[in-house]
Amino acid sequence: MTKPFYIKEAETEMVPLVLSIPHCGTEFPEELEEDFITEQKKSIDDTDWFLQDLYDFAPSMGITVIYAKYNRWVIDLNRDPDSEPLYDDGRIITGLCTTTDFEGNPIYREGREPDQVEIERRLSAYYWPYYQQIKTELKKRVDKFGKVLLWDAHSIRHHVPTIRKDPFPEMILGDNDETSADPELIGVALKNLASNYQLNHNDPFKGGHITRYFGQPDKNAHALQLERNKNLYMDDSEREFHQERADKMRKVLRKNFQDLIDILS
Repeated sequence: MTKPFYIKEAETEMVPLVLSIPHCGTEFPEELEEDFITEQKKSIDDTDWFLQDLYDFAPSMGITVIYAKYNRWVIDLNRDPDSEPLYDDGRIITGLCTTTDFEGNPIYREGREPDQVEIERRLSAYYWPYYQQIKTELKKRVDKFGKVLLWDAHSIRHHVPTIRKDPFPEMILGDNDETSADPELIGVALKNLASNYQLNHNDPFKGGHITRYFGQPDKNAHALQLERNKNLYMDDSEREFHQERADKMRKVLRKNFQDLIDILS
């Protein structure tokens, strides 16, 4: 069985930073192709489009990148495996194996929705292998450097009324209320990102399951999640990659990564 994720290995000497992109997947496993509504599959708008392209510089810095192969409609790699909600404020957020998109529209053909047996199969086939690969990469770096940072990258439409009535800030850094990473790392990331973009901290996103699961500062494993508006690196329609906007963001991200690596090293 082929791996349910892609990996870009570090192209230079390994550094104590790993990059995860869990929502950029656009593919569907062959065995599930016929389960989804055809028209819905043509516009998988909940996808973090082009993020692997935005971060294409990372391997040249010694960073290994792990990113999703399959779309989050198959299984959401950033949700709790037991489907426990990440937030309790009434917002609508799609679940582990969602049956609707962000706007509440059904995505499955009638009667093809996954039951618990199928959800368990998807956890085993697609979800836990992604986590195991992250765990392997983190351990390599803790063994070598004594510590590591996992950077979990996300993007979202600038306005999703089912989650938040008002448009989102340009960027949101999440660290589960400052519990998933060392304060020094958090401070550096906040300073670098806020120098160029409107930035919120843990509001309205505190980091999803990946950040909370792997962020264990007491074990020298730190994790930060960056959510950003799609129109910061895509065009105003949030459908096409925008080279100039992406290059501006790459410059900020590259400096931020280098500063974080310097601290960790």
